[in-house]
Amino acid sequence: MRQKINAHVPKAEREAPEYYAEFVQKFEAKRTTDDCMTPEPVYQAVLDWARAEYNIGPETRIVRPFWPGADYRAEDYSGDCMVIDNPPFSILSEICRWYQEHGVRFLLFAPTLTLFSTARGEMNYIVCAATVTYENGAKVNTSFITNMGEWKIHCAPELQAAIKAADDAVQQAGKPEIPKYDYPPNVCSAALLQYISRHGVELKIRAQDACFIRALDAQKQADGRGIYGAGFLLSDSATAEKAEAEKAAAEKANARAWKLADRERGIIAKLSGRN
Repeated sequence: MRQKINAHVPKAEREAPEYYAEFVQKFEAKRTTDDCMTPEPVYQAVLDWARAEYNIGPETRIVRPFWPGADYRAEDYSGDCMVIDNPPFSILSEICRWYQEHGVRFLLFAPTLTLFSTARGEMNYIVCAATVTYENGAKVNTSFITNMGEWKIHCAPELQAAIKAADDAVQQAGKPEIPKYDYPPNVCSAALLQYISRHGVELKIRAQDACFIRALDAQKQADGRGIYGAGFLLSDSATAEKAEAEKAAAEKANARAWKLADRERGIIAKLSGRN
């Protein structure tokens, strides 16, 4: 690849946006799956499950030693403590063995598909298969590894359900709230009309029966918002046609679909001259 040094790169190329982006990128910290920070509600769900499953009292100190640049071996593990954390997956086996050798209790996040290969099957494995959306946006199929409990392999649906509920709540909280509006019958938008089209009902409106608008006056005065994707004001006759189409679409949506039997298809074939 051509080495790009400012002194040997034409001025026009140096000033190009992609060149500057490439230059800046060299100095950015590279993020990997080891940089997956756990959303707090998800971590709390795991902690609550662990306290109940392993009878962990409030006097036990919960240790979280895995932070960017930190050395987990330098952490204080004295007294009654237990590690519950999301470690770097690339050195997970090393971490498990180090804790085992030093008598540290732990429950660690781990990727599901390679779970049993961690520490060559020497630990206990909790198959959870919960999709966790970490703070860097990575979605990881997550299970757990531990040196506690009596079960070598434990499928834990309660833990999976708790994590899913927490992860769903985090994702929902991150979405902007979209207001819901109930528009008068004479207003239509593509979003409102898609129900009709999806259920196989045709509707045609002439240009003289529609007036383009981006918002109702009441919306402008209330919050400055408008009709999502813009819309049209319809004449009374077009509104009536729209109402009939909506009714037909609703009937189709609620209709029970029957299938023809082989005997009936045979009759149709004879009627159609195909037999």
